[in-house]
Amino acid sequence: MSDRFPICHEITAKWEGRWSDHKAGPGGKTMYGITEAVYQAWLKGCGLKVKPVRNISLSEAKLIYREQYWRPTAETFDLYPGVDLAVYDVAVNSSVSRSIKWLKPSAGSNDHSVIVKPICRARLSFMQSLKIWKTFGKGWGRRVANIEAKGVVMAVTAMGASGAAVKTIVEDSKARRRSRSRPATRSRKQPERALLPLVALRRPSTHPTLDSSTMWLLGALCAALVIIAAVAIAKKKQAKAREEAYAQVLA
Repeated sequence: MSDRFPICHEITAKWEGRWSDHKAGPGGKTMYGITEAVYQAWLKGCGLKVKPVRNISLSEAKLIYREQYWRPTAETFDLYPGVDLAVYDVAVNSSVSRSIKWLKPSAGSNDHSVIVKPICRARLSFMQSLKIWKTFGKGWGRRVANIEAKGVVMAVTAMGASGAAVKTIVEDSKARRRSRSRPATRSRKQPERALLPLVALRRPSTHPTLDSSTMWLLGALCAALVIIAAVAIAKKKQAKAREEAYAQVLA
């Protein structure tokens, strides 16, 4: 198989950008997606003078990407088109070890587009568990959606699907996601059930009062509803991001 590093890296590089020194970023000072720690360790390993990462050249960055992220993953496992992109982008963004970990459960399927999706789901789930998701989540979500869409299209195209077939596969995937997101309808109205137990009054009164345990239950219920609503909104936003990513790939 031909060298696909230039193709996949071009996609990843667009998400990595250029100079960054965000105070919440775990990598600190970064240029072309390469952190200062990684760059300086690479310079030392090459017997070169250590310098700030802001001075890294684009050719040096590409060498590091190929040696430290592409070679241990996509090249070592000789991954299929599309799968190589998904795994490589994880390696760059979330570590080589995680990219291999999330690849293994899905490896072996003859439909390589099927391998791409669970890798992206595992990646997104991991990202959402991080405290800095609230800071970087919007961009991360769009990135994962874009990588999934491009990876799936690469995979089905490499398997010999025509342009029309690729579009059909993507449209079917979108339709299934929409159907899963619709709430189930009931054939008949169900009687409402009490959510909370009856509460005992502390003392006779014309105005009933709630005891502390019931107040705690009410508070917990409200908190749970807020969390459920937040998760639902996040899933809806991510589904929209995925649909937009697929639409852009097919445009």
